Amino acid sequence: MKHYRYLIVGGGLTGDAAVRGIRELDAEGSIGMISMEPDPPYARPNLSKGLWKGRPLEKIWRNTESLGAELHLGRKITQLDPPKKYLRDDTGEEYTYDKLLLATGGSPIRLPFGDDNIIYYRDFQDYKRLRALSERGERFLVIGGGFIGSEIAAALTIVGKKVVMVFPEDAIGANIYPAELAGFLNEYYREKGVEVVPGDLVESVEQVGDRFTVLTKGGRAFEVDGVIAGIGIRPNLELAQQAGLQVENGIVVNEHLLTSAPDIFAAGDVARFFHSALRKGVRVEHEDNALRMGKLAGRNMAGANEPYTHVPMFYSDLFELGYEAVGELNSKLETVADWEEPFKKGVIYYLDEGRVHGVLLWNVWDSVPEARALLSAWGPFSASDLKGRLSGKDGQAASMVLPGANK
Repeated sequence: MKHYRYLIVGGGLTGDAAVRGIRELDAEGSIGMISMEPDPPYARPNLSKGLWKGRPLEKIWRNTESLGAELHLGRKITQLDPPKKYLRDDTGEEYTYDKLLLATGGSPIRLPFGDDNIIYYRDFQDYKRLRALSERGERFLVIGGGFIGSEIAAALTIVGKKVVMVFPEDAIGANIYPAELAGFLNEYYREKGVEVVPGDLVESVEQVGDRFTVLTKGGRAFEVDGVIAGIGIRPNLELAQQAGLQVENGIVVNEHLLTSAPDIFAAGDVARFFHSALRKGVRVEHEDNALRMGKLAGRNMAGANEPYTHVPMFYSDLFELGYEAVGELNSKLETVADWEEPFKKGVIYYLDEGRVHGVLLWNVWDSVPEARALLSAWGPFSASDLKGRLSGKDGQAASMVLPGANK
C-alpha cells in the first residue's frame, strides 16, 4: 500500500496544475498521480490546434514528474473509501492519502454504432491515430459541428485533407453563435474546401478494407479514410458517486473546491462550482478553468484556504478566424452583435433580462479583463449601452439585436 500526503486522481492539465499549486506552498510533501491515460500530462488544446500548425511535439508535455510527483499511468481507480482515506485501482494497487483531488475529467459521448471505426477525439492516443491516418489518407468525415468538430475539420483542411462535416443542427456552432454568424461559418468552411452537411445524422460507419463507408439518415453515402466524432463529453462521476459524494452534473464543490467529504477536493471538467459572475453553479470544460482551478485546488490541499472566484475564459481557432470568450455562450439567449467588419471582427454580447451572461470576442484581442468585468455588472444593459463598449470603436460600428429563440 502506498501513502501520499497529496494524491491526485486524473492526469490532465488540472492534475498537473494542482501539483504546481501544491509545490508553491509545500516543496517536500509526497505527491501521487493516478491516470487512466498511458501518457503523462500534456497541454490538451494542442491536439486540435497547435500540433496541426507545426508546433513541435515535445512542447506539449508538462513534465509533471520533474516536480517530484510519482505518476501511475494507465490505471483506473475502482474503489474510494472516504472515511478510511483509501483507494484501490484496477491492478489491485492500494493507496492512502492525507488530501485527495478528484480531477477525473470527462469521457467522449459515443454513438450506438461504429465501435472503434470512429475516433472519439479526446486524448493524445487519438491524435496519434488520426495523424497516422492523415499521413496515408486523403478524405475524412467529421461528426459534429461544435467546438471539437469545427476545430478538427479546420486542422485537417490546413494539412491538405478533404473534409466532410455532418451534424444535425442548421449550421456550425448553431447552439453557440447567433444564427447569422453560424450561417456565415457554413459558407466560410465551404470556401475553405470543407463539404458541410448540416441537418443530417450519421446512421452507420462500416470498414471496407482500409477505408470506411458512412451512411446518413438523409440518404448520403461517403467513402473516407477516417471518421472522427466530436459530440461532447460526459463528466467521469462514477467514482464520486460510488463514494457517496454530492453529485449534480459534476462533483459539487464549495468556494474552496472541497467536496461534500472531508479532505477531498475536485477541480477541472468534472467539478461543479459557483460561478462568481454568473451567480449560479456551473461546470466548465476549458483549459483556463482547468489550469486556474487545478492550481488553486493544489494550494488549498497544501493549506492555503483560498476561494475560487476566477471567471474562466475559453478560445478557439477556426482557420484565420479566432476568438476569446467568457461566460455563457448560448444561442437561445438574446444577443447583441457589434461588428467592426461583419462576421470577421466584432463583439457579441449574450443577455438575459438585461444582464450580460456571455461575451464573444470575435477576432478581437486583449479585451478579456473588460469582458469579465462586464459579466459581473448588474446592468441592465440595452444594445445602445453595449455598442462600442469593448471594441474601442467609439460607437461607430453597426449594432443589431438578435432576439433569443426562447425569449
